[in-house]
Amino acid sequence: MNEAAPPAKENMGEPLPRIDAHLKVTGKASYPADIPVNNLAHAMLVTSAVARGRLTSLHLDQARAVPGVIDIITHETIRDELEAPEFGASGSTSIGPLHDTKIWHDGQIIALVLAETIEAAREGAMRITADYEAEKPSTSFGSEGTETVAAAEASKQFKEDVKAGDFNAAFAAADVKIDAEYEMPTQHHNTIELFSTTAYWQGDELVVHEPSQNVYGWKVEIARQLKIKPDQVRVVSPYIGGAFGSKGPITPRTAIIAFAARRLGRPVRCVVTRPQAFTTQTYRAETRHHIQIGATRDGKITALKHEGWEVTSRPDPYVVGGTKTTGLMYDYGSVLTKVFLVKADRPTPSYMRSPPETPYVYALESAMDEMAVALNMDPIEFRRINDAVKEPIEGRPFSSRSLMECYDEAAREFDWSKRNPDVGSMRDGDWLVGMGCATAIYPTNIAPCAVRITLTDDGRARVQTASHEIGTGVRTIAAQLAAEQLGLDVSAVEVEMGDTRLPPAPVAGGSNTTASVSSAIIKACGEIREKLAHAAVTSNDGPLAGRDPNSITLREGKLVIGESSQGLKDALKQLGAGVIEQYSEFRPDAASAEAVSNLYKGKLEMVSGDQGKKVKYAFGAEFVEIRVHRRTREIRIPRIVGAFGAGRIMNTRTARSQLMGGMIWGISSALHEATEFDRRNARVVNRDLQDYLVPVNADIQDVKVILVSETDRDVNPAGVKGLGELGNVGTAAAIASAVYHATGKRIRRLPIRIDNLIG
Repeated sequence: MNEAAPPAKENMGEPLPRIDAHLKVTGKASYPADIPVNNLAHAMLVTSAVARGRLTSLHLDQARAVPGVIDIITHETIRDELEAPEFGASGSTSIGPLHDTKIWHDGQIIALVLAETIEAAREGAMRITADYEAEKPSTSFGSEGTETVAAAEASKQFKEDVKAGDFNAAFAAADVKIDAEYEMPTQHHNTIELFSTTAYWQGDELVVHEPSQNVYGWKVEIARQLKIKPDQVRVVSPYIGGAFGSKGPITPRTAIIAFAARRLGRPVRCVVTRPQAFTTQTYRAETRHHIQIGATRDGKITALKHEGWEVTSRPDPYVVGGTKTTGLMYDYGSVLTKVFLVKADRPTPSYMRSPPETPYVYALESAMDEMAVALNMDPIEFRRINDAVKEPIEGRPFSSRSLMECYDEAAREFDWSKRNPDVGSMRDGDWLVGMGCATAIYPTNIAPCAVRITLTDDGRARVQTASHEIGTGVRTIAAQLAAEQLGLDVSAVEVEMGDTRLPPAPVAGGSNTTASVSSAIIKACGEIREKLAHAAVTSNDGPLAGRDPNSITLREGKLVIGESSQGLKDALKQLGAGVIEQYSEFRPDAASAEAVSNLYKGKLEMVSGDQGKKVKYAFGAEFVEIRVHRRTREIRIPRIVGAFGAGRIMNTRTARSQLMGGMIWGISSALHEATEFDRRNARVVNRDLQDYLVPVNADIQDVKVILVSETDRDVNPAGVKGLGELGNVGTAAAIASAVYHATGKRIRRLPIRIDNLIG
């Protein structure tokens, strides 16, 4: 049977508004902490005031005396009731905050106050005091007492350092060399929606409402910690008010709240305060980079070395590990990479929007600009000279690579040709003007996914999958694709997501969701069409009897071939039903035979873009104009342009929004964001939105997104590469390069602030 008719442009979907937009703007979309629950008890966390040591006593009498306080959960309450959390694909850390008295980091959970009202819970938490045997903590790079280990030796997550050729010999023989160090600080998620858990028991079944990017993985991990069966746990997360990785791995709080609900025999809700989120949730690891590049005088790179150091917690070897991407980006003659972990007294870091690429590509692209300056070469031409048809490690071809097309289109829109390359040469009154550019790159990830599609005889369809609407618009894309495949109007398609009662789906991370969900939908819809066509042509009567089923299409709620057509109602009657329900499981070609069955067990097998006979990446080019006031050194960004090639774009409206948001995030990373620590006691200083800086409307002016046409039939059945994490990868490097162009100051440590430019 023929495939459904493609959109007007093969790889550009219609810019339809989000199907859930009305619910969101009218406040009718229910987020996990909004779910109405009867007889609700409120919970408030109590966290430690030291970063290392042991809790010796808790003083609870004043808290218990607060009217409305019901109970207080401590390590003495938990004892052996819960299994310790696990660090891994679903778990954020192995630190069990209420499993013993050891203090691993600042702001660790040491108690939970339960009360009739949120006000009573808050007051009770404030009245608890603690005694500690405090030890001197290690905060970060250079702190006494940290431990440095090779990532490849410490973590199963990090497979190996990439290398090719003889770097030492090639670098020694290079005509032009650069040798530089770069640094990106700790950054924290500050999502609009606060982190929360609502838990209640219905007999032996636990129901958890919590913003989650991985409901199936959480279901299994919650069951393990509570010592119950996974089918006794239901996790519900229909909408998420910002995630970006922070709601991917589960934190120990969830099992504690579920335990409290079981202990009380009533529902419990805990909303984490914003200051507490800085220490009880995950964050972007602090990283340092050492890059050496050698090149010929005509600009051909002959040697690249990229070493990275990353701060992690004492017990958990979380690895950012971006050299897997930077080592493949250009046509290097030789490559040598190495990643190290620096263990300190900090919470375990984890995913934050494009986790490896953001810090590692920032360092590499900054070094690329430095080399272009050293060669007295235009930065775009330098990248063009070193553009790659094959990756340099194993010589595998790229499935598609639109990098230079992105540079050409963005440069044309940006008017790059008007840039005077001389440092400090461009001015507008009191403002020094700088222009910079950088590459964006992100691997094309895909994972197993299941979906159930129900088609009724009145021409309506329901799509069900436990995937997650984290704000990217996947609900809308699923409706669009199902409508396209089944020949329906989008308004006739309903989409249900974010519930472990639905068919399992992968974590909403690694920009895999659209590719994975779309591939499952394509498979399910194809099977529906085949069943309908077979029934129509094998019936004893009817307008399509005896026709070729491969010639039949679905269009406007009818089966159509030439001038003949048949309504869905009659076609379904021929199947002996008023509806057709199709449950389909998609498994990527490169995934193991157990990948789908493991999905039901909460185990994710993600196929990354660096795997396979061809390497699969989305690319982009970002251009930034910055202005630095010659007297105050105030920094402004009047415009930013990004062009991106990411395979088939399912919805150009939501795609532009994602990429625009990513570029703004990149501006934030370059100029605003940094989690500040008091290095003496390893405590976060700026744990609120007053002191943790993010851009506001006045900081963002003209943002232009260009979608470069690209067709890639190797990546997955949908032809989708994923782009939610692509947009912010190159921004910080482009800004740093523009700052150098304007001022002559090469700032290698982010964020770039006024004090960096004075003097």
